[in-house]
Amino acid sequence: MDYSIKDINLYKEGKKKVKWAFQHMKVLSLLRETHSKEKIFKGTKIGCCLHITSETANLVITLKKCGADVFLCASNPLSTQDDVAAYLVKEEKISVFGKKGESKEEYYENIKNVMKRNLHFVVDDGGDLISSLHRNEKFAENIIGATEETTTGVIRLRNLAKKKLLKFPVIAVNDAKTKYLFDNRYGTGQSTVDGFLRATNILLAGKTVVICGYGWCGRGIARRFSGMGAKVIITEVNPLRALEATLDGFYVMPISEAAKLGDIFITSTGNTSVITVKEIKKMKDGVILGNAGHFNVEIDIKGIEEITKNKVKIRDGLEEYTLKDGKKIYILGEGRLLNLACAEGHPSSVMDMSFSNQFLSLKYLKENPSLPPNVYNVPSEIDMKIAELKLKSMGIKIDRLSKIQKKYISSWELGT
Repeated sequence: MDYSIKDINLYKEGKKKVKWAFQHMKVLSLLRETHSKEKIFKGTKIGCCLHITSETANLVITLKKCGADVFLCASNPLSTQDDVAAYLVKEEKISVFGKKGESKEEYYENIKNVMKRNLHFVVDDGGDLISSLHRNEKFAENIIGATEETTTGVIRLRNLAKKKLLKFPVIAVNDAKTKYLFDNRYGTGQSTVDGFLRATNILLAGKTVVICGYGWCGRGIARRFSGMGAKVIITEVNPLRALEATLDGFYVMPISEAAKLGDIFITSTGNTSVITVKEIKKMKDGVILGNAGHFNVEIDIKGIEEITKNKVKIRDGLEEYTLKDGKKIYILGEGRLLNLACAEGHPSSVMDMSFSNQFLSLKYLKENPSLPPNVYNVPSEIDMKIAELKLKSMGIKIDRLSKIQKKYISSWELGT
């Protein structure tokens, strides 16, 4: 077994984190208990490009206990929890390639270390592993299928499919209702505020916070900042989302106007160049910028550095840029995914549903090995099963349709 991590001696702390997280991942626990006996992934090799956190650890351990050979690399250079990586290698005997703060070169070398394993299945977060496999086709010959965790990754893969270049089927786990309605909204909302507060320790009440993007992640972030007493402004390019933000009680305006008003700016669009030097020049002295999108392209860090005369690290995850005109701005987590660069990512109870979707989607791909290359939705029965199991784990019961109700909603004759 080979691996590349920071320090294997950190494993004891990592073990505690992984065990604690698993206590709050009841659905995944049930799936592990049910399917580990059957060894449903026996004889398969699964390559995972995910944030190396305690929650991810429980997914890859579950896959291994169900018979798979698992190889894991990081999906972000700043998201790895080094003690968790050490535990996976030391005690779970899983090959891990990743360490917090790795260079871009190390990042892609670690992806290569996973994709060269003659893989059968891929679990991706952002699309970097799948896109790398498409650039190195010799490593993709035996792949039966893949899953994708994020909005950003699904967009990339749908574009690949539109161009008829996708080489194997991919299930868009991000688009499952038990993923985006909960992970994106509640997980990203809470963990983004958590990362912000860990990096800055400032009072949010009374601050003006500009959220760029009102997708499911943006909605969750906006609600959490608002709940902490902040005044929230939304910027959007989608008229429906802008209308929804307005009716949800938030101020909505173009970024050119919001730039003059905000104390804090959080990007969450999945697109590039959302905040550029043009907007920076309109901002107040002392503004704080953070990114909750998957890649570090939403804030133009390179452009900001070109108009900077001095840069200083203030705290872990917080850097001060003194611009040539004397104005100071502060950037969180190098412009990378701040909930993982500055904190620990989503709470385990919400990742429980996301990773249960991953697990059951892989099971579906294994049971349907002849799917043509395309991007597929998570089957609705998987979505419903996870919702039911989650409610059961929370001790919540719900009603069922009566025979009369079933007949009514399945007929066309009945009316007033």
